[in-house]
Amino acid sequence: MSRWHSQEKDSIVGKHLDSYTLSEERMTTAAVSHTKFTKQNFFFLVGGMVVYVVDIVMDFWVASRYFCQGQYSWSILILCFRGLSSIITQIFSYEWFKNDWEGTDTGKMKLVFLVHLFHCGIFIRYWFALKYGCQVSFKQTSSRSASEADSSSFIQKQAIDAVTDINMLRVFKTFLETTPQLFIQIYILMEHGKTHFYQYAAIMMSFCGISLSMVDYQISLRKSLPDKDEFHVLSKFMYLFYKLLTITSWILSISLITLLSVRISVILLIFLWICGFTWTLKQHTTFCKSKKMEYLYRTVVGIILIFSFFNIKGRRTKVCISIYYAGHTVVTLGILFVYMFWKPSIIKEVCFTIVGILTILSLVLGILFLIVYYSHLHPTTYWRPQACSDEVDRVAGQKDRVKTSRFQNFLMQ
Repeated sequence: MSRWHSQEKDSIVGKHLDSYTLSEERMTTAAVSHTKFTKQNFFFLVGGMVVYVVDIVMDFWVASRYFCQGQYSWSILILCFRGLSSIITQIFSYEWFKNDWEGTDTGKMKLVFLVHLFHCGIFIRYWFALKYGCQVSFKQTSSRSASEADSSSFIQKQAIDAVTDINMLRVFKTFLETTPQLFIQIYILMEHGKTHFYQYAAIMMSFCGISLSMVDYQISLRKSLPDKDEFHVLSKFMYLFYKLLTITSWILSISLITLLSVRISVILLIFLWICGFTWTLKQHTTFCKSKKMEYLYRTVVGIILIFSFFNIKGRRTKVCISIYYAGHTVVTLGILFVYMFWKPSIIKEVCFTIVGILTILSLVLGILFLIVYYSHLHPTTYWRPQACSDEVDRVAGQKDRVKTSRFQNFLMQ
């Protein structure tokens, strides 16, 4: 079942048990052109898989280097973030397979469970995405019959659904693993001052991972919701720099306060998570079918909101996003003022000057890119489900949850 559009099961289910999804929705000509899976998408998908594998190798390499140097705490932290991220993404991936393959034979689901148990579920999704993507992007489109065109449209949709599932999981990975690891690496550099090649390599991989995840996610959003415009080159760069610069500024700020006091830093992060989790609860999210998975989803969203803003319900959020980044600005300036007047001996004055300039510059530029993006490049139409899922009685919403795609209740921007 697609995470991106409303679908209903029909008689075609019995004919496609071995496919990635068990439901089919005919695309209109406009929708097909808007959601076309191209050769460029295929090569980007291959590149994304390569980056994913390199990132895994890099994590274990950096952790082993810290371990060999006797920095056991840093090694354990890096591996813990890797393990936590992998566990949560495997859980969501397996649950999505269960929902999509509902009614299929138990033997296939047992095999899928074993693959996810060994933390390789993402590679099944890459295999499906590459399989369907290769079929539609390298297949000749001239002189095809109507039945062949329908089959191609169905495979087109499967390819896009497979890619968007991967991108949703990568969003989880970015904020559960990549962003915290970037924070750790920057903190280590600021605390010890000694630098090694593998530290710079880890930081570069983290920035690459965050950048690719953010852009690919937004591209998938545009492809999957027909009421949103295509993601043009200028929009990609504006969105990328907005996210990357605001996240960088925030990580530098948290690194500074961690140098001052680890306890204060932990308390601040827990407080921010509580705020994000509470706001998610107030939004009455309906992303998962089970209550346990829904609370896990809300917990993850709370972690994501520590580092960056996302629109959970797909509605206008001008006030929320203004409050969010105003709060980040106040905390960032507060941390810098504390260092300016207190001048703790833990950090050299030259180092603080460089970090302070980078923090302010990243924050200002990030907010400028944010303003330009949402003023001129972000689509003004917002997703509105057909049924009123926010009604008090929840009857219509519960019925609609079965039919609508998961993405309609996912992070919308």
